[in-house]
Amino acid sequence: MTNGRKIVLVGCGAVGTSFVYSAINQGLAQHYVLIDVVKDFAEGNEMDLTDTHAVLPSPFATIKAGDYEDCKDADVVVITAGRPQKPGETRLQMVADNAKIMKQVATGIKNSGFTGITVIASNPVDILTQVYQEVTGFDSSKVISSGTTLDSSRLRKLLGAKLNVSPRSVKAYLIGEHGDSSVAIWSRSIVMGKTIAEYIEEGVVTEKELAEVKDEATHMAYKIIEKKRATFYGIGACLAKIVKSVLNDEKASMMVGAYLTGQYGLEDVYVSVPCIVGANGIEQIIEWNLSEDEVAGLRQSGAQLKEVYKTAKAAINE
Repeated sequence: MTNGRKIVLVGCGAVGTSFVYSAINQGLAQHYVLIDVVKDFAEGNEMDLTDTHAVLPSPFATIKAGDYEDCKDADVVVITAGRPQKPGETRLQMVADNAKIMKQVATGIKNSGFTGITVIASNPVDILTQVYQEVTGFDSSKVISSGTTLDSSRLRKLLGAKLNVSPRSVKAYLIGEHGDSSVAIWSRSIVMGKTIAEYIEEGVVTEKELAEVKDEATHMAYKIIEKKRATFYGIGACLAKIVKSVLNDEKASMMVGAYLTGQYGLEDVYVSVPCIVGANGIEQIIEWNLSEDEVAGLRQSGAQLKEVYKTAKAAINE
């Protein structure tokens, strides 16, 4: 048993290491373990990250390259393993390749005896989170998809810029798939205490402009990938936020991927919806009273994910 909090990262690419760097800057844990299929990659990141120990304001005890046995006494395992998204490729097109990788990861973690909380950001994240949960048999409340946490952050940034307001003062949400079929929930969005409907009535913003903001938020990853081949700082920070809520039992409200069992008319699928995240993982799924169009969009997004999951299921059963 370790003395202090322990986080294990599986997948030491740009997303995973951005998460760890964000986590150690916030002092989220005392012990970090890095696991990667390329051992040298994990060891190189271990050396690089420990170079920060003498200068960062938040101290930690250890960072080491390890293996799945290190998951046994971890508080949280964060999974970012998988092949990267190619320019022009949708997240859903990656499903078969990364489902096979996730099955291997899930088996290694399960065999370690791990009993903590898992947070997953491997794409397509909703599908791969369900693969992991099915392979491990872990309680679905303890298996969290990063979902539309990043998508919603992008929406807040863009809407704030449109209204000349800090994104911290914007409450705006994308739910459903972490991807093209996500749905903007304008009926629940508030900026500086005013609803979006009020801003429309006052002529500050139009419905057409809101549709453009949503479209830009949904497709921002493609633009970033085209320019620099990957996105990682934003999702790294979002993962740290989710893990922080788990480790500190914050019971914070977040747009994370949860396994639905009838909520919003969806079941047997991981979809991003408002959830309370705390020490026990997803402690509550919040059911909002949405507009008819929003409900229809969410159900369509969920139905698409269920259909794509069949491909993942076939891949892991080969």
